[in-house]
Amino acid sequence: MNMDLFIDKLLAAAKAAGIDTAEVYYEEEPSFSARAMDGEIRDYKVSSSCGLSLRGTVAGKMGYAATQAFDDAAVDQLIEGVKESAALVETDEQDEIFAGEKEYPQLKQLETDMDSVPAEDKLALCLAIEKAAREADERIWKVNGATVATSRSAIRLKNSFGLDLQWGGALCYAYAMPIAKDGDSTATGMKLSCAGKFCELDAQRIGAESARDALDKLHGQSVPQGSYRVIMSNDAMSDLLRVFCGIFSAENVQQKMSLLGDKEGQTIASDVVTLMDDPLLEGGFASCPFDAEGSASRTKAVIDKGVLTTLLHSRKTARKQGVETTGNASRGSYAAPVRVAPTNFFFKPGEKDLTGLMADMGEGLVITELGGLHAGANPTSGDFSLLSKGYTVRNGLRDKTVEQITVAGNFYELLKNIRAIGSDLLFPGSSVGSPSVDVGMLQVSGK
Repeated sequence: MNMDLFIDKLLAAAKAAGIDTAEVYYEEEPSFSARAMDGEIRDYKVSSSCGLSLRGTVAGKMGYAATQAFDDAAVDQLIEGVKESAALVETDEQDEIFAGEKEYPQLKQLETDMDSVPAEDKLALCLAIEKAAREADERIWKVNGATVATSRSAIRLKNSFGLDLQWGGALCYAYAMPIAKDGDSTATGMKLSCAGKFCELDAQRIGAESARDALDKLHGQSVPQGSYRVIMSNDAMSDLLRVFCGIFSAENVQQKMSLLGDKEGQTIASDVVTLMDDPLLEGGFASCPFDAEGSASRTKAVIDKGVLTTLLHSRKTARKQGVETTGNASRGSYAAPVRVAPTNFFFKPGEKDLTGLMADMGEGLVITELGGLHAGANPTSGDFSLLSKGYTVRNGLRDKTVEQITVAGNFYELLKNIRAIGSDLLFPGSSVGSPSVDVGMLQVSGK
């Protein structure tokens, strides 16, 4: 069935069935992925997923249902599903169907070449990346796979008030996983490259950077236990922020899963810290002019020069707190309920690059990789104890490779102790990013 006709039919049937207000959320995502190893394509997958959810109010209660079928039987199934799930709701705190804004921000839809690139070119790039990584240095023992993937996404939100919003995006990424070997030392590297256009992926650069990452990790050693001045590289700090970004959700605050309740307007970080949530960032992974409820997107500093200016809100959490939504309603998929989540979330860059931060630090550690992020971090308390890799800094310059250490601290305290933020903003494969950050002193367990 034509999707426009199906959505209109579904909304009309919902109204006829006594669903007071209804909303359709449709999502479509065709994707491609391939993996090369030893000069051959080992895996090759082309898929296309699409699905639709209906949510609606019945006697003041919100119900949900979802489907991947688009026929008359699916219409009946969705309506019955909404009625049944609404009947099970016991809380008085309800989501709502939003009639829409008077106007929405203008956000440029970036051009992409994804639809015009044949599969043969994607496979050729995959093989070229694997070859480039393998031949980058004589110490590259083998490449444990090179991957190329592309995806398109399209969403549509339409409701019984007449609101009809659409948005789409495209992403391609590639990486290699070379294994370097020198004497009795072995190390694996990887550098992810992301782009909005396939033509922007450079096989030689991706292969060489992945190989360099592996080579830089050779002959790593531990360091004595103690308190160290630490810089988190942009990769590592992005990972750490991704783990703890939920503390800024009003939903988590209201559920006592964050310690930021009643902290708005107070200083919670160093004055060099400005933390942005920018759904209008050009080319951002999570850029969109509206959120999952149809509220208009807007750019805001969640932390402005150390001061917590706002939590992130959906319409439900905003109504409970007596404030306006920040446009941060989100869905993990078409079948997921509405939650609160950041969009393009990042520390505002400073003036100096990583080299400049190291020069100012003089002596200490640069952490380039964090492991055990879920097991070793508590998003509620802020405590973390994470396996780490990186290198020492002596006289402001890179010194020795470091591995087999654990870095421990508390994220709330880390925000207060940040001394400087670098200029090298990076979004490593997600919408949460960061420059390199001098986080002050942290406890390190080593040898």
